[in-house]
Amino acid sequence: MLIPLILSGGSGTRLWPVSRKNLPKQFLSLTGQGTLFQQTVARTRLLPGVGAPIVVASEDHRFLAAEQLLESGIEGAAIVLEPVARNTAPAIALGALQAIARDPQALLLVLPADHLIGDTESFTDAVQRALPAAQQGWLVTFGIRPDRPETGFGYIRRAEAIGEGAYRVEQFVEKPVLATAKSYLADGSYDWNSGMFLFKASRYLEELAEYAPAMLEAVRVAHASATTDLDFVRLDQDAFAKVPDNSIDYAVMEKTQRAAVIPVSCDWSDIGSWAALWLAGVRDAQGNLREGDTIAVNTKNSLLRSHDRHLLATVGVDDLIVVTTPDATLVAHRDAAQDVKRVVDELKAAGRSEHSLHRVVRRPWGSYDSLESADRFQVKRIVVKPGAALSLQKHHHRAEHWIVVSGTAEVTCDDKVFLLGENQSTYIPLGSVHRLRNPGKVPLEIIEVQSGSYLGEDDIVRFEDVYGRS
Repeated sequence: MLIPLILSGGSGTRLWPVSRKNLPKQFLSLTGQGTLFQQTVARTRLLPGVGAPIVVASEDHRFLAAEQLLESGIEGAAIVLEPVARNTAPAIALGALQAIARDPQALLLVLPADHLIGDTESFTDAVQRALPAAQQGWLVTFGIRPDRPETGFGYIRRAEAIGEGAYRVEQFVEKPVLATAKSYLADGSYDWNSGMFLFKASRYLEELAEYAPAMLEAVRVAHASATTDLDFVRLDQDAFAKVPDNSIDYAVMEKTQRAAVIPVSCDWSDIGSWAALWLAGVRDAQGNLREGDTIAVNTKNSLLRSHDRHLLATVGVDDLIVVTTPDATLVAHRDAAQDVKRVVDELKAAGRSEHSLHRVVRRPWGSYDSLESADRFQVKRIVVKPGAALSLQKHHHRAEHWIVVSGTAEVTCDDKVFLLGENQSTYIPLGSVHRLRNPGKVPLEIIEVQSGSYLGEDDIVRFEDVYGRS
């Protein structure tokens, strides 16, 4: 059985302020239909005989992954949750163990969740061409045929052919300087390292046992003690924290004697920066990639992305990246796109929340938007999905007023349970045990006004929660 393994642990810091820790780029709709995660899953469904995917994701992103799989109509997927990040080699080992439990002869198609592939037909053809080598025990990677001297990617040098369209890997090469990248392009035997792989799950574990036995043993221990909760496979945090951190390239691919590469041209991009998104997008006659409400006067070769109905206007500029969200604006030269992560580093160092949270925060039950806040009050717009409910909870430091804007609210407040309709409101005193539920078939929207001495999200005591949060 061919089983896709979707690696979804990235943070996408170079695409700030749209990509943030709690909503990274793989779960965003940046280009095309659906999010990058959903596009990755959709590509795998085009392959004959493919099984349900295995997703390895961060604990923080579990509901995003589950909801987007549900929206994509995917059933039977396993979502393995990493309590701490440990890079690609352990993540793939987890996927391999999970796949072997399903089918001891499983072939594992390893795909990062945040890549863009414009030519899906060429991609699926490359996977088909890689199958014979993978069945023969090769660890196959997919090399992207370069169309420019790119310094932001690692490269793979091809050796002799080992089958139709497949070659033995001669060498993995780190990101080169520009002159070296130009020589690689002229040479013709170098491909970009895409980070996509196809191999037998059992073969990968054999190679890991050879070259990183301590890692494999630690992963086995963590996987053996995993528990199943809702749609998720949960690992013990202490056990997984003992797993060494390493990439598949360093741990296995650069050491094995059985590395093969399939060259492919499939309009691929890792969307590693705003400059990469500009390059991959459909630009206008002036070279601008524009999204949202934008006006570009005498503006060339720029990426302009405006949030919602917020007007973004530029005059007399070239080669810029200008991105707005409800709580942040980024202005950068396109050549400095890789340095956007330094903004995230400064936000972290300053203890600011904009590196991790959007103003609109998604939850498994819906979302909330922080409209206004000061020292002793905060105003939120809360949207609850039909049939969904917040946890039964209380707060030690704040009271809340709820005003129903649309839909119907079922309110629990201590020993009372009652319904509120549009334009009705209620008061939740400090310390009261309460819950908000949407019993209707349309989204429930309320305005919540919080008041008190402390308004942080950690001032919450949960008594019941259908989503397994503590």
